[in-house]
Amino acid sequence: MQRSGSLYTLGFAGAVCVVCAVLVSSSAYFLRVPQERNKLLDRQRQVLSVAGLLDGGASLPAGDVQKLFDESIEKRFVNIETGEALSPEEFQGQTGLDPRTYDSREASANPELSTDAPAGNLARITRLPKFAMVYYVKEGGQISEIVLPIVGKGLWSTMYGFLALDKDTRTVRGITFYDHGETPGLGGEVDNPKWKALWNGRVAYDENWNPKIAVIKGQAGPPDANPHEVDGLSGATLTSRGVSNLVQFWLSEDGFKPFLEQFRNQGSAA
Repeated sequence: MQRSGSLYTLGFAGAVCVVCAVLVSSSAYFLRVPQERNKLLDRQRQVLSVAGLLDGGASLPAGDVQKLFDESIEKRFVNIETGEALSPEEFQGQTGLDPRTYDSREASANPELSTDAPAGNLARITRLPKFAMVYYVKEGGQISEIVLPIVGKGLWSTMYGFLALDKDTRTVRGITFYDHGETPGLGGEVDNPKWKALWNGRVAYDENWNPKIAVIKGQAGPPDANPHEVDGLSGATLTSRGVSNLVQFWLSEDGFKPFLEQFRNQGSAA
């Protein structure tokens, strides 16, 4: 074959394409495992951080994070519709899904594992997972906090995070957002440790167990004076409103309220 001919050129280009495709496919395959491992590690860090067990800026080695998580956290799988909380073994037995790899965020995009969210909900959620993974924080063999996954729309993006409640299921212990696309310096201040610290000690529900906590415009007083209010994000009114809406949604009957009611009725023992 002449190297200057069109057949040679096409053949050479085809060979290069095949080699590149093999390299890309191989890289994706071999990187999948460490990517999944890093994803799990990041989730564990976020849960430990919002529960107050890990400084948000701490850079513990992966092995230490895993050890602290295993010692302090227990996973439960909550049926959003009924509020029933299942152990990993019960969850696998009922659903056939692997509790080690289940991700409620991914489940929300799977029609077989999710349902339509209530129409017109202020959090602007379209799909709800049938099961959501929550976390029990343990101290001395007893549950001290519950960490709930939360999601909803901000101004520009869907915001994913965690909300930590005291075992009384009313008192907020922390909040964090680990994935969002809000404007840096404005709505992006949901990442600011000083703002997140304002949530600790606030009260999520009113005396009738209606979701009450909200991010207001301007400054709120201390928790004992303004238990249901959190400082607004300066210049980010719509993001602030989005945070209020998504938190109240997940504390409502459409979210985790049935589960939290059952938890209170059963007591805080594991």
